[in-house]
Order: sequence, then C-alpha cells, then structure tokens
Amino acid sequence: MATLYIRDVPEPVAESLKERAAEAGMSLSAYVARELADIAARPTNAEIVKRLKARDRSHGPSTAEILEAIEAGRR
Repeated sequence: MATLYIRDVPEPVAESLKERAAEAGMSLSAYVARELADIAARPTNAEIVKRLKARDRSHGPSTAEILEAIEAGRR
C-alpha cells in the first residue's frame, strides 16, 4: 500500500477533514484514504464522454420530439 504525504493543506480544510473523520468515528488517515478511494473510483470526464459517444443513439427521440417535449413542459 502506498503512503502519501500532502503538504500545504489550508488549515480550514484540515480542520474540516478532522471533524468529519471524528464524526465518522475514523482516524483522519482512514477517512482521507476512503475519500480518495471514492474519488479514484469515479470516471473522469474524458471517460464519460467516451462512453456517451459510444452509445447507439439511432433509436432515441428525434430533435423535433425533444423540442416538443420541452415546450410541453413549459405550458
């Protein structure tokens, strides 16, 4: 397992993280490791765009149908 050292963390950020860790009943290190794991598990914007571009959109609504639905929602 890797060890990370983070420098120059603003004091308000450090205090907020300490408070959140305490509320979760965790050490600061465990809390931050969990939060970093959550961040790392999320897809990047580039990955999301790639997935969206790969989708088959041939069976979706037409532009006219979308505009009609938007207009109907405004009434």
